[in-house]
Amino acid sequence: MLDLQRLRALHAVSVHGSVGAAALALGYTSSAVSQQITKLERETRTVLLERAGRGVRLTDEAHQLVSAASELLAIVERAETELEERRGVPAGRLTVAAFPSAARGLLPPVLADLARRHPGLDARLTEIDPHLSVGLVSKGAVDLAVAHDWDIAPLPAPEGVEHAAIGEVLCDLLVPVGHRLAGRSGVRRSELGGERWVCQPPGRVCHDWLLRTLRAAGHEPEVVHQAEENPTLVALVAAGLGVALIPRLGRGPLPEGVVEVPLDPMPVRRLYALWRTGAARRPAIAETVRTLRQHWPDVAAPQHR
Repeated sequence: MLDLQRLRALHAVSVHGSVGAAALALGYTSSAVSQQITKLERETRTVLLERAGRGVRLTDEAHQLVSAASELLAIVERAETELEERRGVPAGRLTVAAFPSAARGLLPPVLADLARRHPGLDARLTEIDPHLSVGLVSKGAVDLAVAHDWDIAPLPAPEGVEHAAIGEVLCDLLVPVGHRLAGRSGVRRSELGGERWVCQPPGRVCHDWLLRTLRAAGHEPEVVHQAEENPTLVALVAAGLGVALIPRLGRGPLPEGVVEVPLDPMPVRRLYALWRTGAARRPAIAETVRTLRQHWPDVAAPQHR
């Protein structure tokens, strides 16, 4: 009989693309995931993973097994949902994914509140890139995700994924002290031509928004420095190396040498909670969404100063 946990490990490698990423999502070590798959290979007498450069790729037989694993995991999820629904109390493991600024600025008090009020609920946070959120929820890799979109780029809503609005995040233009725009009460987007930008790498939502917005205003942005995390971008601005557009959520106090300037109109990011339709009846999902919304006013208050 095939072991469900080993199938789950193979499924995670398929979804996340590598053993290391699968281990991070499952809360295991990479060696533990590799051991699970090695045992599954022995059980099935089949090669499931092959070397591909520095990583691995799934064999054709592994893809067939992943398809079956997806069906089995969906059955298990339905059974767990029905049991939790009958009890009427949030319980069991709940995997939550959030993009970095939400993981830093919103999730800590939410998770602490859930742990205090529902000791039977084991909520676990994974930080992910926001553009991956919908896909990970849809594939069953996470139970619930906190994602965002921009005012000019709505969040995709595929069949089988539900979402609920949490709130709105405001964003400011950050410039070095002494910059030509420092001290302004507001700046129009049409005034941003010729600036040197620090931004997240291509493919990230913030990078795409910056390019689309400035091009719509008639400017081709010059991105001179790229970094994944907002604190790094703020540090680059503080060093006088460029300007940046940074959301207020999870930003923290600005260091000396950095001035925030409101854009007119001000960019807005909308936050959502996403989950699979099949898990909508699960009390853990409903309670987590309610708690996210309950804590949002306290998080949003200093942003909307």
